[in-house]
Amino acid sequence: MDDPSPSLIRLLDEQGGLVEGATALPPAAELLAGYRALVLARRVNDQASALVRQGRLAVYPSSHGQEACQVAAARALGMQDWLFPTYRDTAAIVARGVDPVEVLMMMGGDWHCGYDPTATRVAPQATPLATQLLHAVGVAHAARLKGEDTVVMALCGDGATSEGDFHEALNFAAVFAAPVIFFVQNNKYAISVPLARQTLAPSLAAKGVGYGMRAARVDGNDLAALTVVLADAVRRARSGDGPMLVEADTYRIQAHTNADDATRYRADAEVAQWLPRDPLLRLRAHLVATGALDAEQEAAFAADAEQVAARLRAGMSAEVAPDAADLFAHVYARPTPQLLEQAAQLRAEQNAEVGS
Repeated sequence: MDDPSPSLIRLLDEQGGLVEGATALPPAAELLAGYRALVLARRVNDQASALVRQGRLAVYPSSHGQEACQVAAARALGMQDWLFPTYRDTAAIVARGVDPVEVLMMMGGDWHCGYDPTATRVAPQATPLATQLLHAVGVAHAARLKGEDTVVMALCGDGATSEGDFHEALNFAAVFAAPVIFFVQNNKYAISVPLARQTLAPSLAAKGVGYGMRAARVDGNDLAALTVVLADAVRRARSGDGPMLVEADTYRIQAHTNADDATRYRADAEVAQWLPRDPLLRLRAHLVATGALDAEQEAAFAADAEQVAARLRAGMSAEVAPDAADLFAHVYARPTPQLLEQAAQLRAEQNAEVGS
């Protein structure tokens, strides 16, 4: 069978050098800003994982090792565009400019996503696989019908490509030329299920052929390549060329979540093979070799990231008194008689406790 997969796009090798035949890199200033965002993303990932161990977060799906995908996706968008993230895309939301404390509210067990999706143009993080893709297509299609200058970046993992919602989203987007990019972070595992047990397709990007949309495969640990590919995808979607499927070849370095024991389904040696491909190490090596990054700048980036981590610790450690009335406030737009009765009963019991 012929392989319809597009060739893997890579600009920087694992040592940070230009690969043979590489096209022009993004400007040095763009790569330096991207590196700063990578440093922040890694610190947020590591701090959030520590907060789970301290009992301040209920759960945290880390994107440690996938930060280049997160940063590139957020930085490719304009302020008028929308980002639709998954539960593993906290770093992308932070790179979009959302307050990290607000981003982690949901993982801390709050009843809402923590930030205002309309104001930030970032949808709530989706825990069910692929459901956010349908919402993303809906927003993109509506923007096209209204003549708005809006592009949507819909993030998902390889596991989501096994869901029916993935098919429906891509098919609708292709047929109606919706300005949406489906950015699949192929980290090789859907929790414990390896990619080989999910699909026999030669690549996930190859699935774009079946939907009649453009597709690309890119090294998901190469921020330079991701920046070029996603910027072009956004530009073409904005100009009316329709949707695009982009597969990022990356790896989930850590466990699925803090509740997962990854040693039950993969060997440490497999993980070790990916450690030298770390996106931070690769871009740092390139920037240092080209003179774009010095020790003073690196120290400043690390200090800024540490300030954010300190705000996270303080914000997630703050005790917030729950309001029992919230049980009824956001169930229906117009409360039912039963809810009104229950709310009144609760208030009466609380007033009785106060008066006793």
